[in-house]
Amino acid sequence: MPREASLGNWRNAELLNRIPHAWRYPLARVALAWAGLIGLTRQDWATMADKWWNISTYNHVLFVPLIVGWLVWTRRAELARLEPAPWWPGMVAIAGSLFLWLLGTIAGVNSASQLGAVVMLLASVVTLLGPRVSAAMAFPLGFMLFLVPFGDELVPALQMITAKLVIQLTHLSGIPAVIEGVFIDTPAGLFEVAEACSGVKFLVAMIALGALVAHTCFRSWKRRGLFLAAAIILPILANGVRAWGTIYIAQSQGIEFAAGFDHIFYGWIFFALVVFILLAAAWRWFDRSPDDLGPDVAALERSPILAALSRLTMRGNGALGAILGLGLLASLWAALASGAEARLPQSIALPAVPGWELVDYAPTAAWEPRAAGADHRLLGRYRSSAGQEVDVFIAVYSGQGEGREASAFGEGALTPDTAWRWLEPGISNAGARADYLLAFGQVKRLAETSYRSGNLTTGSAARLKLAVMQSRLLLRREPTILAIISAEQTEAQAAARSIATFRRDMGDEGEWMDRIAGLR
Repeated sequence: MPREASLGNWRNAELLNRIPHAWRYPLARVALAWAGLIGLTRQDWATMADKWWNISTYNHVLFVPLIVGWLVWTRRAELARLEPAPWWPGMVAIAGSLFLWLLGTIAGVNSASQLGAVVMLLASVVTLLGPRVSAAMAFPLGFMLFLVPFGDELVPALQMITAKLVIQLTHLSGIPAVIEGVFIDTPAGLFEVAEACSGVKFLVAMIALGALVAHTCFRSWKRRGLFLAAAIILPILANGVRAWGTIYIAQSQGIEFAAGFDHIFYGWIFFALVVFILLAAAWRWFDRSPDDLGPDVAALERSPILAALSRLTMRGNGALGAILGLGLLASLWAALASGAEARLPQSIALPAVPGWELVDYAPTAAWEPRAAGADHRLLGRYRSSAGQEVDVFIAVYSGQGEGREASAFGEGALTPDTAWRWLEPGISNAGARADYLLAFGQVKRLAETSYRSGNLTTGSAARLKLAVMQSRLLLRREPTILAIISAEQTEAQAAARSIATFRRDMGDEGEWMDRIAGLR
């Protein structure tokens, strides 16, 4: 045998001998379970990895696997004293995570399917290694949840919070300013608290950092809670100061200089200082040594609850087979559900509405909602006998899925990379969500968005997704309809009043949408 081969085999044998005998087969089963589950959910992992690498909001997630590995490594001596044992109640968590992944997959809800893909890995560890080992690795396993990209849904709320903070600071600094939604008008010009200025990027990173520091540096749960709360509140306040600083500098140095200064200093440099201030302020209360992160094995072995739970064992190979079998079943169900498409007419048309006539669509500023993947789209303008004008956009989908989600981020009334910006929420109701949009700083539009699935008409994206989940889960073939009724706000027309009049004249909105889609 070649010397190199002998040396390689010796090193592999040495590595294997360093693993306690009681851990060898359980770790092998975990590795096989993870390989199988990641293979079944590979599309979700590919989507998450793309976000980690290419979207700056989630670049910090690239460190999460390294942090989890380090946290487990610091516990290796304590874990070696425990004996893993397969635990059949963990199969409930496996089934639940697979069901969550299934729901997210068939409804096109990436956050749900990605969360399910991550949780099923955690559940497989609990099932294959047992409750005592899982309790010893509770924080590393929980920290894996930060692998799931989240934060986009927080952007509108953070924009409004930042805008309100900025206008207060602007007034306190003696600068005359007027706010409308997320736009702030000052003597130096009009400023927008855009999505990029919401602070979501730093907030989600700080939540992850706060959780890590709270666990590794504090023993007291009270101190952990206070530190984590500070890690959430401080970046929101700091982002308001950053945005105000840009406006303040612009008053004397001009918008271009302020924008450049914002990118250079008020980017990560400013927030690095915020992190330093937070850690420095909390330093004196750190009561846990970094060398003392391992679990209390004696306490875990004495725990009567863990002792009772540990008796609910099963065979290791049987547990592995059950995990992979349930995964294959969920994957097959997802394939069948995703293939269920509704039948739609060859063409659709905007119907007549009593007291209104269809006229040429001629907006003051070009506006066309986005509905990627829709089978049919319509955009037209109605004018009443009283001169009111309302624009109607209809999109009909034979099904929902990746790249064709009616309620996905970037779909609907506010199309990215156009002159239109989100201004503020309007007065919504159960059947529609209202938003004011602004273009070129002066063209204002009210857009009311409704979704239709089965017998449900709603303005809630969450309710739509739940309805689509139920429909797909039961293999029903029901279309999804997106309707956006909007109007320009002008001196001659109150947009909300015009839309209310149109809704009154068109009758029941759900039935109206069904007729357009050829369902009645």
